[in-house]
Amino acid sequence: MLGGMRPRQLYPTDLTDKAWALIQHLVPEAKSGGRPADYPRRDIVNGIFYLLRSGCSWRMLPHDLPPWRMVYHYFRQWRQDGTWQHIHDRLRGDVRVAAGKHRQPSAGIIDSQSVKTTEKGGSAVLIPTNRSKGVSVIFSSIR
Repeated sequence: MLGGMRPRQLYPTDLTDKAWALIQHLVPEAKSGGRPADYPRRDIVNGIFYLLRSGCSWRMLPHDLPPWRMVYHYFRQWRQDGTWQHIHDRLRGDVRVAAGKHRQPSAGIIDSQSVKTTEKGGSAVLIPTNRSKGVSVIFSSIR
């Protein structure tokens, strides 16, 4: 509850207590010695999840979530410092262990149909284009 306001409404994208307990220790705390945090980290994460799931623009975040600039600031900061990647890797490892597998995958598969190449190759490059005979006749009569 912020400044005597009513508790905010819950959104389907909000983290449950159990889900928050899984990632809470992975989300960076406010820096010590600085200004105290205006909003709990959980509300910031809920704002990010709301935006990602709803597809709305940053400025269209509901007013009962933290301000969009603050939510964007933390989203960008955590993306740049690797926090999101660390959370993803950690949760993926937890899921793999729960399924009875090793925490890290032992092999990867690359589908050749989904791999993009940077250069054109193969026989398409070597085959000359055929001009229409009608076009050749017209150009030869003009010359």
